[in-house]
Amino acid sequence: MMRGTWYERLSVLDYSFLAFEGANSYMHIAAAAVFEAAPVATKDGGIDIARIRQYIDSRLPSIPRYRQRLAYIPVENHPVWIDDDHFDLGYHVRHTSLPRPGSDPQLRELCARLLERPLNRAKPLWEIWVVEGLAGGRFALLMKVHHCMVDGLGGVELLAALLQPVPDAGSAGVVNGASDWRPRPAPSSRTLLRDEVARRAKMSIELARRLRRNGAAGEPGEVGWGGSLKAVWELVREGIRRPVTSPLNQPIGPHRRFHWATCDLAAFKEVKNQFGATVNDVVLSVVTGAVRAFFERRGFNAAGMDFKAAVPVNVRAEAERHTTGNRVSAWLVSLPIHERRPTQRLLALQEMSRHLKQTNQAIGGRMLTQAAEWTSTNVLTLGALLSSRVQPFNLIVTNVPGPQFPLYLLGARMEAIYPQVPLFENQGLGIALFSYDGKLFWGFNGDWDVLADIEAFVQDIEASFRGLCRAARRQRIAPTPKVTRQQPPDLQRLPRLRSAANSKW
Repeated sequence: MMRGTWYERLSVLDYSFLAFEGANSYMHIAAAAVFEAAPVATKDGGIDIARIRQYIDSRLPSIPRYRQRLAYIPVENHPVWIDDDHFDLGYHVRHTSLPRPGSDPQLRELCARLLERPLNRAKPLWEIWVVEGLAGGRFALLMKVHHCMVDGLGGVELLAALLQPVPDAGSAGVVNGASDWRPRPAPSSRTLLRDEVARRAKMSIELARRLRRNGAAGEPGEVGWGGSLKAVWELVREGIRRPVTSPLNQPIGPHRRFHWATCDLAAFKEVKNQFGATVNDVVLSVVTGAVRAFFERRGFNAAGMDFKAAVPVNVRAEAERHTTGNRVSAWLVSLPIHERRPTQRLLALQEMSRHLKQTNQAIGGRMLTQAAEWTSTNVLTLGALLSSRVQPFNLIVTNVPGPQFPLYLLGARMEAIYPQVPLFENQGLGIALFSYDGKLFWGFNGDWDVLADIEAFVQDIEASFRGLCRAARRQRIAPTPKVTRQQPPDLQRLPRLRSAANSKW
């Protein structure tokens, strides 16, 4: 890299989300956060947008990616990050309003319309919409960021950079960081190409050294070379089994429906403790019951169907905790939608989770992305286009653990936050969850035509959870005999293996 210039190459995993993006499949993740308005309200009952912009500007040094845009390496055409020398905060932090008093359905409809707009690739890939006019003296922030910038757990870090754990932090004396920031010069095309040639030569030497040490090229931790190859095979074997079509897996259009639900996190934990499961097992069991009810209402016979959910899994090392970019793999989970009994659905998913942990499927995904670093960008783009059309899953379910204490924006308490995960081609529904301050917030992103009855699906989710709670109460009265001699999941490892999606939020 030339002296005085700066850039950063996107990883293959980060780049893949650019390649996946199509005319109808937008690869940004998002969250709609609802706040009390009093601390940032103006005298006329509006929101002090200038003060919010000034505050966000003061936080940007903590998230430098928000002032960077894409450039491309010549010939190979692989993207890199460079500082945006025309950065304009007003373009990224926007202001709108609902007709007063705005309702939650109106806010959801507005969020869906804003989520339909792709991010401008010539600028830093994020937006924050400040929405005033909500009933009850509230306002909302709709935060959009491209998946190539951040995954689910990384999104929590970004949220922590913008919000504060105490109400008075940042409420006074906000420092405007715009005058202190100067974009670093971008390298020339010649420099980018030269550095790429040198990078590939260095990778060849490093690979030879690792093979001589009989270690895995991607350092997959304690699994070892043989175990890593087995993990790759397990993921590939699952991935090449194309799932059957369903009412949820139809061609999608450009328009979206956005809905949400809120549950008590303690109730989920009570169920998982009763069965010796994890929160994620309970979430997947609830989703399975809702999908089953949805199919029955549509008159779709799901008997014998292998309905698969992609469950993003965090593989972020401790040293990478505060970094941007994607550090995520995925489990491919066959949901037992054929099973009528909630208890049996949960037990089946527990067993499946044990198998996925034992076979290290998440590590297999990480190794595949590391191996792809050797592949040309044109081949990766072609592979992304093919895989988006031949997906190994029917549905994405991502569950991101968040802080269990209140967060504040300029003294305004965040009351709720509803995440959104993007839709791939032929995928009419994406489900994202975020736990915050004792609540579990669900976000449902649906295609306008495929999921015209999204409200009914949310009701199916709520009914499925009630059924599982009743089963848990019966379990306390008359414990179900064990169906396996294996031990329950190692709860000490759960934070590492919890899904994070990625998109996501």
